[in-house]
Amino acid sequence: MKAVAPPGFDQVQENSRQGQIDTVEYFSATVGNPRKTMIYLPPGFSGHRRYPVLYLLHGIGGDEAEWSRYGRLREILDNLYAAGKLAPMIVVLPNGRAMPDDRVGGDIFDPEKVKSFETFESDLLHDLIPFIESNYPAETAREKRALAGLSMGGGQALNIGLGHLECFAWIGAFSPAPNTREPELLLPNPEEASARLRLLWLSCGDRDDLKPISDRTHAYLTECQVPHLWREESGGHDWSVWKNDLYHFSQLLFKND
Repeated sequence: MKAVAPPGFDQVQENSRQGQIDTVEYFSATVGNPRKTMIYLPPGFSGHRRYPVLYLLHGIGGDEAEWSRYGRLREILDNLYAAGKLAPMIVVLPNGRAMPDDRVGGDIFDPEKVKSFETFESDLLHDLIPFIESNYPAETAREKRALAGLSMGGGQALNIGLGHLECFAWIGAFSPAPNTREPELLLPNPEEASARLRLLWLSCGDRDDLKPISDRTHAYLTECQVPHLWREESGGHDWSVWKNDLYHFSQLLFKND
């Protein structure tokens, strides 16, 4: 299924109120030092109500600023809010490279750096989520948490999200990378996943060299009759695909309670 966002969806529009996007620090006991994350608060944000949270992850060569810098996150979400198409939510943009020096640089495929994307599971669950829920008016029920990402972050979203259904009910993988676990390891209990997930989204560009990873996951989910939304998009392993994914995926979140 292919769906394309309308022209100008990722550009500033005159009728769009701006959400607030900030960089904050939290202490990571997993890593042993403070770490940065960016946080998007929706237009009209109020501390007097509680919000569901989307944790949105970057790719292997990015950091917490990647979705804002290249993905036009604020413009996309601001426009969707202006059109009345989004449920109000907080969006957390972590650095998925959980290591003392988590800055981009050098060999992004260095084994220590690649390993740090696995370490991020502990950082997310034990450090970042508690920080967000202690410092922002965030809902704490699993039904109010979503986890998604692109490429390496897409693999993380599947690995962490499907491995912790007690924490996440909404999961999205945009062009997941080779860090994605084999389907049988991702979902050893398909019946449980089917019962607990509100949305499982899987998408990839039709010219993406990594598409076989998504194809095998989609095939397994279909074979095991796990409800999921599969989108094969026009494009490669690039931002035209991922921005389109964010546009469509975000509109589905937190709406079928």
